[in-house]
Amino acid sequence: MRLVLAALSRPMTVVVALIAIALCAVLAVERMPVDIFPQVGDPAIYVAQPYGGMDAAQMEGYLTYYYEYHFLYITGIDHVESKSIQGAALMKLVFHEGTNLSQAMSETVGYVNRARAFMPPGTVPPFITRFDAGSVAVGQLIFSSPSRTQGEMQDFALNRVRPLFATLPGVSAPPPFGGNQRTIVITLNPDKLQQYGISPDEAVAAVTKASLVMPSGNIATGTLNRIARTNAALGGNLPELLSTPIRQNSGTTVYLRDIGTIENGTDLITAYAHVNGRRTVYIPVTKRADASTVSVINAVKAAIPDFKKAVPDDVDVRLEFDQSPYVRNSIRGLVVEGLLGAALTGLMVLIFLRDWRSALIVVLNIPFALLSAVILLWASGQTINIMTLGGLALAVGVLVDEATVEIENIHTQMLPGVSRARAVVEACTRTAMARLLSMFCILAVFVPSFFMVGVGRQLFVPLSLAVAFSMIASYLLSSSLVPVFSAWLMKEGHLGEAQEGVFGHLRGFYLRYLGVVLRFRWPLVLGYLAVSAVLLTILVPRMGTEIFPDVDAAILRIRLRAPAGTRVEESERQVLRALDVIRRDIGQENIEITSDFVGVVPSSYPVNLIHLFTSGSQEAVIQIALKPGAPRGEALREKLRASLRQALPGSQVSFEAGDIVSQVMSFGSPTPIEVAVQGVSLQDDSAYAVKVQAEMAKLSFLRDLRYAQELNYPTLVITIDR
Repeated sequence: MRLVLAALSRPMTVVVALIAIALCAVLAVERMPVDIFPQVGDPAIYVAQPYGGMDAAQMEGYLTYYYEYHFLYITGIDHVESKSIQGAALMKLVFHEGTNLSQAMSETVGYVNRARAFMPPGTVPPFITRFDAGSVAVGQLIFSSPSRTQGEMQDFALNRVRPLFATLPGVSAPPPFGGNQRTIVITLNPDKLQQYGISPDEAVAAVTKASLVMPSGNIATGTLNRIARTNAALGGNLPELLSTPIRQNSGTTVYLRDIGTIENGTDLITAYAHVNGRRTVYIPVTKRADASTVSVINAVKAAIPDFKKAVPDDVDVRLEFDQSPYVRNSIRGLVVEGLLGAALTGLMVLIFLRDWRSALIVVLNIPFALLSAVILLWASGQTINIMTLGGLALAVGVLVDEATVEIENIHTQMLPGVSRARAVVEACTRTAMARLLSMFCILAVFVPSFFMVGVGRQLFVPLSLAVAFSMIASYLLSSSLVPVFSAWLMKEGHLGEAQEGVFGHLRGFYLRYLGVVLRFRWPLVLGYLAVSAVLLTILVPRMGTEIFPDVDAAILRIRLRAPAGTRVEESERQVLRALDVIRRDIGQENIEITSDFVGVVPSSYPVNLIHLFTSGSQEAVIQIALKPGAPRGEALREKLRASLRQALPGSQVSFEAGDIVSQVMSFGSPTPIEVAVQGVSLQDDSAYAVKVQAEMAKLSFLRDLRYAQELNYPTLVITIDR
């Protein structure tokens, strides 16, 4: 009541406060990150350890084991997950909620250094990085050229474009996919080695000795201190290295040019990347967990002209698989729904009260309440996402009750001979407690979200805060804005106005209906409870359970696994056949673009395993972007499953999260369900996993059952006679 009197006595203060709310809200909207979801998932740190040539068992025994042992000393650690494949190991450190990640990162680095003391010689330091569930790829920076080789494209992407790309705000810039690092390749001729009786190790030792990197120092000449420069280290003149002596026989010297050749090329190719079926390289545009998807995409688009300037004219750089339109469309849809709800609410007030002034006051209350909520969300560290916007849209229909009840009571008190201010004070006095109680009842519904844990809390607390801030702002505005504008704008009524016209007859009918209902209140209450119980018993068991509804996205992601041990060249041919099948079933006119990655990330770029994990040369990941209006959904996935399995017998096909919503809600997992079989014996675990899979295969609603790791990889056992 005091708030109403204060507002009526200082109306200009209320107007200034409204202007301040509008200005602050503009500032808040400009500075708040815009994304599809709030930050979700457990805090995690990834450690990617390379060691070229080591098989999976060696990686697990010689490296991963020591890391896992030491990581359990880190403060706040929940559990450690690891994947060991040939040439690399990927470990995920998951922490309890609320853990200080800065401290955890420093401890991780310390224990990594200690663990490396127990590892084989030649173990290089691993990549250590923060990578949460919200750190997802929101696009691909694709490089294409009609004449350049894959090695050249890799060099342009890694050494010219990536330094510019990595400095963009909110971007995580992994090395390019599809190539390998630039390498000086010396090819030895086996026949020449046998002819001269030289072993490969002897040639390697000679080349290493001839290309030492050593400081050249200074030479003082006269009054000058000159920098000494030698050609001891390998420079731009590669043929010089061919003059390296390998062995001196009786009067005859064997040089490197006698037994081999040299070229400026790339390391052994372990993977290929394709765009629309042609080999290329690409850099995934991965945003950091706390970055805005829209801001990241806008920054990348603005920087593309700079990227093109850094590469030759015959190399094209473009952004594909842009997922920001989905974010923009989702946010735009929620904003439009909120505005539409506000407009319809004002229309209903206008129809029932037949006073445009009353409708205007109610409609004005809605945007100022929402703007106040936006300011409070910004102050509490929230972002603009579908949960906060959903909370604001949900609140529109509820918060309007505050102003509507107030206006209706003021309208009732506007009688002849009663001043506007008196009518406003009288109406606010009668409704103040009822409106306050109504607000508390609505807020009480959202209180349990603050007691949730994990993903539920991360998703629904922002929504609850949006509703709560909107309701509190609406209550304060209905006790300040509404009284002031009502005293300024509303007209006085006359006796009998409520009983006139169609709505007067409707009011009379409602009073008679209310009398009947109250007369039979107990039978109606019991009947309502009985019908509700029956409906709940019948319908609830038939409803599915999801933390978030399925998204009919325009991006498909398929993981194709050829038989274990398939060479990357053969896997590439299978992927190209799979692309032909996909184009046939979907229709080339319905496909925007396709991209794929075949093989395994080279050990020189182990950090790429965090962004895209494949277990070997037999595995590939295919992405298809569909045009608007193209067929999609589960029916299309079932069709592709059948066609791909028929065209590629012996290969496994599975669908994974491709769009940004599904990727975030899967929390880094490629599938919605994972079953882990853990025991003391890997053979027993494998046998039991086979039984589990057989039982799961009987469930008709499950698809794409497969093992995450290869259990029978072809191996050549070499026994050394010591």
